[in-house]
Amino acid sequence: MGYVHVYTGDGKGKTTAAFGLAVRSLYAGKNVYIGQFIKSMKYHEVGLENDFENITIEQYGDDCFIEKDPAEKDIQMAKDGLDKINKIIKSSIYDVVILDEITIALYYKLFSVIELLDILKERPDELEIIITGRYAPDELIEYADLVTEMKEIKHYYKQGVLSRDGIDR
Repeated sequence: MGYVHVYTGDGKGKTTAAFGLAVRSLYAGKNVYIGQFIKSMKYHEVGLENDFENITIEQYGDDCFIEKDPAEKDIQMAKDGLDKINKIIKSSIYDVVILDEITIALYYKLFSVIELLDILKERPDELEIIITGRYAPDELIEYADLVTEMKEIKHYYKQGVLSRDGIDR
């Protein structure tokens, strides 16, 4: 039996936790698919594709628009990503599917939570799905089997420390 996990909240570690689960799954011989919404930067974790044959990582973002309104291209890339995720989930090729930052796409209304839930409801019973990002909507939290909230208590970013190579990116 597969479950739906949601890692949300304003704290650091949602994507890191999802990639940790991906590594654990890879070493267990599972096939892993990671779809990264909003993102287009090639952080170090995408290098997993060079070291494992049983992982696919794709990005559905053009440029980070978080501090401005999404452009039509951002919306289209997210919708294309959702269509691709629908096919991936139905394909039964993968044991684990990670939808990184998909809740941000929901927050910015690049597509609806109903569209995502319709896809999740059609997943094969054995498929494990991990969803990450801030602002997870109540409907998604209600649907999920496991929800973890990462809460920021203190963060060095507020002291002016930028993303550090190999730690934050």
